[in-house]
Amino acid sequence: MSLLEGFLKIIGAYKLYRKWLENSIKSKPMPQHIGVILDGNRRWARNKGITLEESYRIGARKVEELLEWCVKLGIKTLTIYVFSTENFRRRPDEVRAVMSVAEETLSRVLNDERLHKHGIRVKSLGRTWLLPPNIQRLLRELEVSTANYSNYYLNIAIAYGGRAEIIDAIKQISSLVAKGRLRPNDINEDLVEKFLYTSHLPNPHPDLIIRTSGEERLSGFLLWQSAYSELCFLDVYWPDFRYIDLLRAIRTYQKRQRRFGV
Repeated sequence: MSLLEGFLKIIGAYKLYRKWLENSIKSKPMPQHIGVILDGNRRWARNKGITLEESYRIGARKVEELLEWCVKLGIKTLTIYVFSTENFRRRPDEVRAVMSVAEETLSRVLNDERLHKHGIRVKSLGRTWLLPPNIQRLLRELEVSTANYSNYYLNIAIAYGGRAEIIDAIKQISSLVAKGRLRPNDINEDLVEKFLYTSHLPNPHPDLIIRTSGEERLSGFLLWQSAYSELCFLDVYWPDFRYIDLLRAIRTYQKRQRRFGV
């Protein structure tokens, strides 16, 4: 058997396995909200010997693929963790690389007809006023142009921190209390959720959270909303994330028994 024949045989087996896995998960309850922590771009860039900016660019294209996969599988809500409030403390050249690719990607996505074809509402989550003005503008334009859609939801956690989100909610609630528009006894979980960044979502609580790169922590991602999320940590860097990795994570989720504290 030639090298080419062997390669084709492997590819054929891979495609068969992917199809079997896809059919298998579709026969069971699917997660309706998936959160993904996009990790491993810097290590991937070092391993490949390419620039960090190019790594982020490839990772951004992978997000577009991920969104297509979620639509294909009927997963209604996708929340991606792009850049945290703590990430601003990274080296200036690294922050510039992220912001450059973010601006480039948002400009492209703003004209992407797939958002309108599938009815995808895009929303940014985070302290977006910390971002460069042009990125703020692009995010606002994306939000406005998709505001009336409700088939699918894409949430971009950028300049985001779970603690910061809770603090921002507390500030808004305490301001209403100070003005006499709210009583302390009125404060409960339902009220707090109305002031979180995810208040626009029909289901703000991710069923499944995936983190790539092999790291096993949430790093402040959706701290309030993830209380009962199932967690899946994958030993693959984000730019190498494949459709089959998503299918495997969903299968792992389906094998678990969700208890919600009971």
